[in-house]
Amino acid sequence: MSKPLKFVLAAALSLAAVATTAYAGEVLERVKQKGEVVNAIVNDYPPFAFINDENELDGFDVDVARAFADKLGVKLRLETPGWETIISGRWAGRWDIAITSSTPTEDRAKVVSFPVNYYSVPAVLVVNKDEQAIKSPADLTGKRVGVGTGSSYEAYINRTFSIPGQPAISFPFSEVQAVPNDETVNFQNLALGPGVRLDAIVASLGTAQGQIKATGKLKLAGEPLFAEPNAVVTDKGDPEWDAEVKRVITELKEDGTLAKISEKWFKVDITKYAF
Repeated sequence: MSKPLKFVLAAALSLAAVATTAYAGEVLERVKQKGEVVNAIVNDYPPFAFINDENELDGFDVDVARAFADKLGVKLRLETPGWETIISGRWAGRWDIAITSSTPTEDRAKVVSFPVNYYSVPAVLVVNKDEQAIKSPADLTGKRVGVGTGSSYEAYINRTFSIPGQPAISFPFSEVQAVPNDETVNFQNLALGPGVRLDAIVASLGTAQGQIKATGKLKLAGEPLFAEPNAVVTDKGDPEWDAEVKRVITELKEDGTLAKISEKWFKVDITKYAF
């Protein structure tokens, strides 16, 4: 190897080290300098996040994001870029964090980070109150099942869902037609009647309970399907920010803030099994 080439390589390695050092903690530094943390969130997932009657973002995830910002000592700004955009990673500094009910799957972990879980809630099967044929997931073969677009529930219906570190999920059905859509629209369609537009929906227990109460036309079918952890999401590449996110969320758990927020929205503490 010639001396000039050695010099070029050494210079390149030096620049790479400087770049790496500059990037470490970049998000935390940006948040501190701006005095603001930007949370990317969906706006169509009640009661976790939705537009309320005052045309403002509201819900469990919104309250957790506010508590996170308060604990960090900065202001909160909410952005709604869309679920697929959030979970695809490569945020390029547009958002700092996503407290938005995301299950940490192996595929997602390839493009984003999940520094800490903050709640765990069962997935359930919902049918129209007049439905007689669907009593459990075993009855879903050949049916049209509504799921949130890009959600873990869509992966479940497609029989591709797994939770890292947990036992394999059981799929007691064969071919099912997944109908991905806005969850609120799915519930509205199911309320029209058995098989009118949908035969069933897979959703979180919290969301299902809210819709069952609101419509009076739905019911649960069978036992919970599985319990999934939900984690805070960050973009890959900043371990210092991930450590700070974990620290703050853990403090919110330990001081009872997360439990209070959960009780407000669900009358139970869905955060106690997440840590």
